[in-house]
Amino acid sequence: MTETPRRQAITRIVITGGPCAGKTTAMSWIQNAFTKKGYLVLFVDETATQLSSGGAPWKLTRNNREYQYRVTQLMLAKEEVFTEIARTFEAEKVLVVCDRGALDNRAYMTEEEFRYVLGKLNTNEVELRDHYDAVFHLVTAAKGAEEFYTLANNTARYETPEEAVRADDALIAAWTGHPHLRIIDNRYDFEEKMLTLIREVSAFLGEPKPLATKRKYLIAYPDLRMLEQRPNCQRVEIMQAYLKSEVPGEMIRIRQRGRDGNYVYFKTRKRNIEGMKRIEMEERLTHHEYLDLLMQADPDYRPIRKERYCLSENGLYCNIDIYPQWDDQALMDIELYNAADEVVFPEGIEVIREVSGEEQFTNPYIARIRKDPEREHPRGTADSRP
Repeated sequence: MTETPRRQAITRIVITGGPCAGKTTAMSWIQNAFTKKGYLVLFVDETATQLSSGGAPWKLTRNNREYQYRVTQLMLAKEEVFTEIARTFEAEKVLVVCDRGALDNRAYMTEEEFRYVLGKLNTNEVELRDHYDAVFHLVTAAKGAEEFYTLANNTARYETPEEAVRADDALIAAWTGHPHLRIIDNRYDFEEKMLTLIREVSAFLGEPKPLATKRKYLIAYPDLRMLEQRPNCQRVEIMQAYLKSEVPGEMIRIRQRGRDGNYVYFKTRKRNIEGMKRIEMEERLTHHEYLDLLMQADPDYRPIRKERYCLSENGLYCNIDIYPQWDDQALMDIELYNAADEVVFPEGIEVIREVSGEEQFTNPYIARIRKDPEREHPRGTADSRP
């Protein structure tokens, strides 16, 4: 008897953060919140803590690159086992929660050691980072909630507050470049921090509805060398095209994302509502699926190629988009917890003006094939600068 195929959605997310950030408590909150929403929630425990508790801590190693290779190898193997076991369950919605992900280990390696690990694993940075669907970083209590920083609740923790801050910065830098990185800081009390995490995970999953608040700014063409030298900045190559939609007001986009010949592929549906808020649903594509959809691209839109600089700073995650047809300006967008949050602009970026909600600064407008060449280069004016 042939088994009837069933529909099952498996989402793999990473909960990461600096020392004493609240990850352990966060796992309990996630379990309670998403079990109630009908998810089967599976947890992949933290590999470094598992090894340390078993008598093999990082601080004893004499060969860091080999140690980090084995940690990453074990971590990926555990994730794959949990994912494959999830496929045998009847649950339609499965959330695999990874207590740290593979890029966490990069924070404890030199660049040479990291390249060695990639070679041993026969992978690349894009694939290793982006095989997770989303990453949620909880900022260490040593940043903004110093009175709550403690070593008492984790026998594997040894960092001083100063070391915890450096580790937190290194972890954010390691994950910068992921398309769905969210940084949750200590601007509120601890309970609100956990509630913010649940809201962010819910929004990503579309439970109950995936609302995002994005603010967009026209900026002067940035110093690319300055951006590339910052440890919390990653360059990403993007090519995207648009498909026709039967839903009024909906845009469907397919995107190739990565760098240096290593790419991942996505299909995204977007609808704007309530001013700066939008509904956004995304799914991962195979290379073959992407190429098939690319052949169905809407002929009224040309493909867009751009370089994106992903920058994590001031507790916010910014995307700076460089278009080849522009040599004096660029676009920067920042996603916020809510529209009322204060925006602190990255150092070294000259903001011309905010262009949130202005059609001529959207990708579909830029991509649309037009006869009027003046509309190819929407600009801010000198009078509009703050």
